[in-house]
Amino acid sequence: MTGTLLAIQGLTKAYPGVLANDAVSFDIGTGEVHALLGENGAGKSTLVKMIYGLVKPDAGRMVMQGAPYAPNAPRAARAAGVAMVFQHFSLFEALTVAENIALGMENPPAMRDLATRIRTVSQTYGLPLDPARVVGDLSAGERQRVEIIRCLLQSPRLLIMDEPTSVLTPQEVAILFETLRKLRSEGVSILYISHKLEEIRALCDTATILRGGRKVATCTPAEKTARDLAEMMVGAVLKVPERHAAPSGDPLLKVTGLSVASPAQFGTALRDISFAVRPGEVLGIGGVAGNGQDELLLALSGELLSRRGMVTVAGQDVSREGPVARRAAGLLCAPEERLGHAAAPDMSLTENAALTAAARMGMLRQGFINWVAARGYAEKVIAAFDVRTPGPQVAARALSGGNLQKFVIGREVLQAPRVLVVNQPTWGVDAAAAAAIRQALLDLAAGGAAVVVISQDLDELMEIADRFGALNGGRLSALRPTAGLSVDEIGLMMGGAHGMEVAHVG
Repeated sequence: MTGTLLAIQGLTKAYPGVLANDAVSFDIGTGEVHALLGENGAGKSTLVKMIYGLVKPDAGRMVMQGAPYAPNAPRAARAAGVAMVFQHFSLFEALTVAENIALGMENPPAMRDLATRIRTVSQTYGLPLDPARVVGDLSAGERQRVEIIRCLLQSPRLLIMDEPTSVLTPQEVAILFETLRKLRSEGVSILYISHKLEEIRALCDTATILRGGRKVATCTPAEKTARDLAEMMVGAVLKVPERHAAPSGDPLLKVTGLSVASPAQFGTALRDISFAVRPGEVLGIGGVAGNGQDELLLALSGELLSRRGMVTVAGQDVSREGPVARRAAGLLCAPEERLGHAAAPDMSLTENAALTAAARMGMLRQGFINWVAARGYAEKVIAAFDVRTPGPQVAARALSGGNLQKFVIGREVLQAPRVLVVNQPTWGVDAAAAAAIRQALLDLAAGGAAVVVISQDLDELMEIADRFGALNGGRLSALRPTAGLSVDEIGLMMGGAHGMEVAHVG
């Protein structure tokens, strides 16, 4: 490293009722991988938006290699050598790789020349990519490569990466890290945002930690444990989720030969899915995004009826039943998309509580909802899961993503389901809240429920699941006990090496 690339000096940004960034100052060195850490609401997103020209600071300044840096739009940031790979891809699925990359360029060259440059850059950095392929046919990892190559074609001095490994297998993470280390060796600086703290320790030279909009620490991640970093982020001692007795008894959830087409144009059909979950068991299902996770939840909830296969709950066949009948049988689900699927954005928390809990929690009287009971249940969820909100009258869209996630999970858990299926239960939730949600799932299993956790967070699955399986191309690998399962084995399962092995029932 040879000096400072970007100096951030007293950046402050306030919104009505919220001081998002409070005089934040730190330096990003040339050729440095610099981590930006913090729990939800710590101010990471606002800070990055100011660096990338999406938001104008109220106070403070930035200096790029000795010259004032104040981008008024992303175009100005890119012109100054700042590029960003966002957590949620901004790609058009019906267009080719080259067409998508051209759309992100100010003055794209002829398509033939651009295709040649894409091939050259992708091979140079170990991220092979065919410019003629349609994006809708790419895996999540390949789509991320499109975003990265689009940035690298700009020859950036600073590359901002937001949760870059959330959609990757362990093997793909290793390839990405090789690419980032090569960029670092060439003098490119990288601002790296991630909640995967072991990855931060392995990759990053320095970490700046935000809490409540303020910088609270700067450290060398390799000199800290992941737990140290997490506790610096939340400002408290973290409680490690406690496991309970081993599962036993006949399966509460049994899925046999489940096959179903995806309702989405570029979705993934489920093919011959079979597994069983016993009382007291947590089954973890991993996989790279886009391999059938959403379709599996829809098929289990009854929102998507299968053309072939059987689903039973405590011996009751619910294969041809919709969500209402499955909920009555004790099968409850919490989908990944919390705003719009799990919760109605413009409805209050009370109304959202009634949407799924009215029948099970005794809120219905002669076909009418007892709103006093609904409000009481919403208040119970808010208190039990520490949902930060003025009250149950608040609309779902007014909550932060993490707080809405706690409400959605709590709303289902407190209904005491026989079987609970959750997709990405701690997505976008800070370390302390994630630990609380995981403990709630473990406690539910300890009470005799069967729990299925679909997640891209492998650390999460290894922490709470008794058995693990991976989805790849709509098939489920053979299930394996999590105890003793290595990262390499998990990566192979996610990559499809065992994808043709169908999990045994029982």
